[in-house]
Amino acid sequence: MMKLTQEKQKTAFSALKSDFSWKNVMQTPSIEKVVISVGVGKIAKDKNKVELIADRLAKITGQKPVSRGAKKSVATYKTRVGDRVGYQVTLRGKRARDFMNRLIHIALPRTKDFKGATLSALDEMGNYTLGIKEHIVFPETTDEELKDVFGMAVTIVTTAKNKNEAKAYLGHLGFPFKK
Repeated sequence: MMKLTQEKQKTAFSALKSDFSWKNVMQTPSIEKVVISVGVGKIAKDKNKVELIADRLAKITGQKPVSRGAKKSVATYKTRVGDRVGYQVTLRGKRARDFMNRLIHIALPRTKDFKGATLSALDEMGNYTLGIKEHIVFPETTDEELKDVFGMAVTIVTTAKNKNEAKAYLGHLGFPFKK
């Protein structure tokens, strides 16, 4: 039976305290937030497809996405300041833990040719950014919607102090790193 991230969070201190010489339970890292972002790219002018992306992202995350506008005008891409360039969702608390459970136990194993997450995507501040090429790996999207597949970036922000703590913590939660 798979253990949920909430249950593994409770055992993280006892499992990792000897590796990092922690003396207090409050020194244990935790998931602060999960940020999911999607760029609309070339289809920004097609309003139906853009709204479809927003709808599917809302189904996957359980929260309405926020539209992100361009910060600069770029003539070669025909974008102006304020034009919609993507969507973003920030999950905290229970929604972040539920999303992490679905990501680790359902979505990543369903990803085509997935051999594990790379450690190079882990930054020095203890955050991990993962790119997902197809949103259809999440069970909330139906298989009949295969014509408009989009990718997304998932950033897991932890309270870990450095890269080693974040690697050990996410590994303890069950995150599938490459060996």
